[in-house]
Amino acid sequence: MRRNAAAVVVAAVLPIVAALAPVHALAQSARAVLAPLGVGVLADAMPDRPSRAAARPRRGPGELPATIYGGAWPTSHVQGIAVDQRRGSVYWSFTEVLVRTDLGGRVLGTVTGITGHLGDLDLDRRDGRVYASLEYRDAGAFYVAIFDGARIDRVGIDAQTGGVLTTVHLRDVARDFAAGADGDGGSAGGTPRRHRYGASGVDGISFGPPLGDPDGPDVLMVAYGVYPDLRRRDNDHQVLLAYDVRDWQRFARPLDERHPHRSGPQAADDKVFVRTGNTAYGVQTLEYDRHTGRWLMAVYPGGKQGWPNYSLYAVDGATPPRRGVVRGQPAGETGRLATLAPAGLSDRRTGVRGWMSPGSRGLESLGDGSFYLVTGGWIMVDGQRRQDATATLHRWTGDTPMPFDRVSTAKARPSYPL
Repeated sequence: MRRNAAAVVVAAVLPIVAALAPVHALAQSARAVLAPLGVGVLADAMPDRPSRAAARPRRGPGELPATIYGGAWPTSHVQGIAVDQRRGSVYWSFTEVLVRTDLGGRVLGTVTGITGHLGDLDLDRRDGRVYASLEYRDAGAFYVAIFDGARIDRVGIDAQTGGVLTTVHLRDVARDFAAGADGDGGSAGGTPRRHRYGASGVDGISFGPPLGDPDGPDVLMVAYGVYPDLRRRDNDHQVLLAYDVRDWQRFARPLDERHPHRSGPQAADDKVFVRTGNTAYGVQTLEYDRHTGRWLMAVYPGGKQGWPNYSLYAVDGATPPRRGVVRGQPAGETGRLATLAPAGLSDRRTGVRGWMSPGSRGLESLGDGSFYLVTGGWIMVDGQRRQDATATLHRWTGDTPMPFDRVSTAKARPSYPL
């Protein structure tokens, strides 16, 4: 979607979305069942959706918006959001398009023309830039995409030529994704398999202190995607890579989809494993919560028998990873093992802890116990199917099975200093 086409899309979409009628009782019932897992409802089955007016934030002086609407776009589903309270901006990843809105949902700009998979995203508090996962599996190219958010000030900025996006290649991900193609991978049974650890690429991403050092300087944590193969025994861990990005200017290159570059660090600064059981495509949304000191991992639940298959896990950020055997890997492979937080539901058989919670479409910690949770789904706009997204304010309770309570408003607080 290039600049002129994007401008036409936005001009046509927003008035129509604003005119949509409120949902009828059937749609409300269906969404009440599906919303806890962040799943939308097909509009051609349930034609009435909340209008944009219904999704507008209800707020008073000194309050954060109760809801923020991210618009409706001819893309794949929303992958995550990042909120910049200092600049009053929200960044939405819609897989092929990055959208910037204000806190009222007004579109400020878009970055278009991405043919890879743009995933989860987060804000670097130090400079206000937005970091997102970006993958091109067919080319074996896996990136962190870095957006200059302040310059996303118009609709239809081209990702390759617009001057707002650079990328850094992740060699660890590329190596593990390719492993086994020449027989160098393996499973516990000794049969060579492609994609070490079940690696399917990258998705979840977040800034936070190093594991075991809550007062340390922020690192960028990137989570693997993991194939949902129920027959394997070597894909039951989430894999997290940590990077100090303060000198990444020397690696960053403009995006060139015809000739993917390989400029990036030789290896991650840390690589840790979190045993949760297999999940469907790994960590969808990774978010460090400064209120609890935990790294939250929202996933699509796995389907392996014998595992609890939760949809939200929390890594204890204060506990240093320990060296141990990465179970399921060949030849007793060892690695750094992170610890799940002692909270949530507990599965006696596996020792895994977690919750049944939304968050896989977007999870944004505001650092004071409040969060934006994102839901979205298909709607029909002028006869075309589009994906929309709404962020709703919640408060962390830690209760089981659902650890969030929806709130109508929350008092604003000073944003983090940059």
